[in-house]
Amino acid sequence: MMALLPLSVGLSAQAQLSDLHDPSETHLKNVKQLTFGGQNAEAYWSPDGKKIIYQHKGEDLKADQQFVMNADGTNVKMVSTGKGRTTCGYFLKSSKEIIFSSTHGFSPETPPEPDRSKGYVWPIFPYYAIYRANADGTNLRLLYPKKAELGKNCFYNAESTVSPDGKRVIFTSTKDGDIDLYSMKIDGSDVKRLTNKIGYDGGAYFSPDNKWIVWRANHPTDPKDVSDYKELLSQDLVRPMHMELWVAKADGSSARQITHNDAANFAPYFTNDGKKIIFSSNMNDPKRRSFELYLIGIDGKGLQQITHGGQFDAFPMFSPDGKKLIWASNRHGKEAHETNIFVADWVP
Repeated sequence: MMALLPLSVGLSAQAQLSDLHDPSETHLKNVKQLTFGGQNAEAYWSPDGKKIIYQHKGEDLKADQQFVMNADGTNVKMVSTGKGRTTCGYFLKSSKEIIFSSTHGFSPETPPEPDRSKGYVWPIFPYYAIYRANADGTNLRLLYPKKAELGKNCFYNAESTVSPDGKRVIFTSTKDGDIDLYSMKIDGSDVKRLTNKIGYDGGAYFSPDNKWIVWRANHPTDPKDVSDYKELLSQDLVRPMHMELWVAKADGSSARQITHNDAANFAPYFTNDGKKIIFSSNMNDPKRRSFELYLIGIDGKGLQQITHGGQFDAFPMFSPDGKKLIWASNRHGKEAHETNIFVADWVP
């Protein structure tokens, strides 16, 4: 889940409401904007379809914090502590509880930005821990690692999502020295490693029937690329410019790659029938700066472009009934790099 920051400039203040929707976006209808201003991303429905959890940075917030709002964008409430940096909020099956990752247990201060002299890199903060709380932010408690281990925590734990049956959490961690996927019960027990190839594996989601997972990955094979990857990882960094999508059974077996475009493909999510995957990619931009939403079969066939915003469209998720799509976009922004949450009726 970790956000690929939009690299293009937001729309001007003169943009009209018609900019919410390009006529060529035939799978989208009745597009509505739910947030206005700042950086808003990773918006995900509650299983009952009534709430949305998302992360926001802007105004007095120097780093992403977790917020919950009604499905129509009303009744916005911050549900994280306001300290440190958070990422990857998600609802549990009951819709009454949430999980998210935060650095506040390590320090209330905002973690430093990564060293951009190394190019476009993501920080893999080694003090992200996964927390569980009520949907209103109360009863916050540490989920993983255990409290006794937090002071010793020197690895990244984030990008967590929950299986539709509510039994398992899949997340990304550096606990074994690489960036891999792990699965655990919703109480933080029974932790199992799912991936073993050298390189980045993250941003995973379960299929509607709980039997499969989809995620983004970069598995370098050239010795120079492997060396670069390991050097960055030693500095708690990763370069996300080449990510392909993979699917596997929920236990990590039968893994196979479904995209082969050498672009940055991320934020994959299954359609409600489990037959296709919607995701974000910069595959059609020679400069690799513009991200659009695409749909592809789980067999890697039938690729089609969904959005045509020309800047940044990402983090798509279908509503529990499959009738709506929520995503983050630069469209209709009043300032450069502004990213907001949008929702639309889904036209199959």
